[in-house]
Amino acid sequence: MNKIVYIVSLLFVGILACEGGNPCCFLPCQNRGVCMSTGPETYECDCTRTGFYGENCTTPELMTWIKIKLKPSPNTVHYILTHFKGFWNILNNIPFLRDAIMRYVLTSRSHLIDSPPTYNSDYSYKSWEAYSNLSYYTRTLPPIPEDCPTPMGVAGKKTLPDVKLVVEKFLLRKKFIPDPQGTSLMFAFFAQHFTHQFFKSDMKRGPAFTRSLAHGVDLSHIYGDNLERQYKLRLFKDGKLKYQVVDGEVYPPTVKDVQVDMHYPPHIPEEHRFAVGHEAFGLVPGLMMYATIWLREHNRVCDVLKQEHPEWDDERLFQTTRLILIGETIKIVIEDYVQHLSGYHFKLKFDPELLFNQRFQYQNRISAEFNTLYHWHPLMPDAFHIQGQVYSYKQFVFNNSLLMEHGINNLVESFTNQIAGRVAGGQNLPPAVMMVAMKSIENSRQMRFQSLNEYRKRFMMRPYTSFQEMTGETEMAAELEELYGDIDAMEMYPGLMVEKPRPNAIFGETMVEMGAPYSLKGLMGNPICSPEYWKPSTFGGKVGFEIVNTASLQTLVCRNVKGPCPVASFHVPDVKDTGSATINSSTSQSRQSDVNPTVILKERTSEL
Repeated sequence: MNKIVYIVSLLFVGILACEGGNPCCFLPCQNRGVCMSTGPETYECDCTRTGFYGENCTTPELMTWIKIKLKPSPNTVHYILTHFKGFWNILNNIPFLRDAIMRYVLTSRSHLIDSPPTYNSDYSYKSWEAYSNLSYYTRTLPPIPEDCPTPMGVAGKKTLPDVKLVVEKFLLRKKFIPDPQGTSLMFAFFAQHFTHQFFKSDMKRGPAFTRSLAHGVDLSHIYGDNLERQYKLRLFKDGKLKYQVVDGEVYPPTVKDVQVDMHYPPHIPEEHRFAVGHEAFGLVPGLMMYATIWLREHNRVCDVLKQEHPEWDDERLFQTTRLILIGETIKIVIEDYVQHLSGYHFKLKFDPELLFNQRFQYQNRISAEFNTLYHWHPLMPDAFHIQGQVYSYKQFVFNNSLLMEHGINNLVESFTNQIAGRVAGGQNLPPAVMMVAMKSIENSRQMRFQSLNEYRKRFMMRPYTSFQEMTGETEMAAELEELYGDIDAMEMYPGLMVEKPRPNAIFGETMVEMGAPYSLKGLMGNPICSPEYWKPSTFGGKVGFEIVNTASLQTLVCRNVKGPCPVASFHVPDVKDTGSATINSSTSQSRQSDVNPTVILKERTSEL
């Protein structure tokens, strides 16, 4: 097999040389080997520390060969972790075994992410600019050279298929497909709310650039991404954020009161123009629900710290509370959010001390690929069910009045009980966000992403050999092959969306095996997880540390709502609500009918 790869690579390099092309267009270097041209007709593969050697880094060293033979496939590992519940229940109650497995999960995933970063969209080779310029998203794989015969190097056709055709034929929803894993809308809105503290593409400069220079969990979506915005949102008393009280309930202040920029259409009344850390979170009530909960949590924690440390000034109370909320966020994401996504019977654990004796760097850079793969818009249903009423997209978007009308308790209960859509498998994208999906593909092409198969190889998966193997069926596979011509020319984002889901799961193999390393490295690479920060004094003493270590989605909600606490879960407790009910157009929110959600979603929140 290695000889075949070598012979084929020489053949293509020869063809490219005749055409005056770049010999690295063939992507000849395997197993994370680095291709470097050594003239117009030749190249060299740098196999240093890959565990492989040879012309194309295809011959494994002895230890590498043993590891390959012994290591089970990702799908086998997934099967083991999602079956044999009795075995895992026993193991979860044996602390040293659970810790050892969790440590392996963290290190094996995190080590797949380059740290420090290596490339960006303008540099396909290592450079100081790619390392030091934080305004770029980093890149996991370098961009395809511009002088290649095809957009994917040498594979496929001379031009990629029309973006609109790809979205309409393969991604657009024909009928709502509920997630067989039982994911709730509480998860869907949490995903949007959480990730947009670090997915903030600077569309004025282009999709390769980010406005989030922290590149990680900094809660800028709560506090603002610059000091000017933060100061406008702060009360400057007892460490708290500004708020308003309506009918005895705390809600965010209005734009009029704090004078920060928020994206609202002109017809939204002033009293419903809530102001929060992220300028686009007025888009849907699900995002403003989480913004309200976290606002209440911040001010609640300030009260706890003020009682514990009456001598502290406003600034210290604010800064320490922010660190506590960062810790709460990471714990909820790992132990509730990622736990649900994984479907594992093994119980994940947030414990930074597991990595203290490991080779691990406490820094992170968000990659353009991570930003792109996280466009999980198929999660969204056809309509939104709240307390027996059904709201269309027109009635739902930019409608903060729903928070006041139904209250946080009822929104949490309703979103917990409505099922989200399946992401993998194709043909489940809501028409309202069709333009956002098109923009994702256009941006990927502008940044010259490598193919789905190249990313599969980069994340230790076997490349697909056919479109049918990728999709798990024949009709869509035949249409994709006609458009792309070669499985090695399949684009990353459309490929992730049409990939066959794992059995009874929301995602396919590639989404999970790519997404998990990015997620865990970003979470555990946070400064608060380092030995210097992870101690009670960072969080205001034992009381603050206890808030972090006992955090969960359920406790977050229960601490910040009045009256009986609703069930708050990323999993639908009883999967009955499939989001297929008829729209009730006679609700009190019908005044929103003049909103065109497709246009607004495209123009104002291309990443949401």
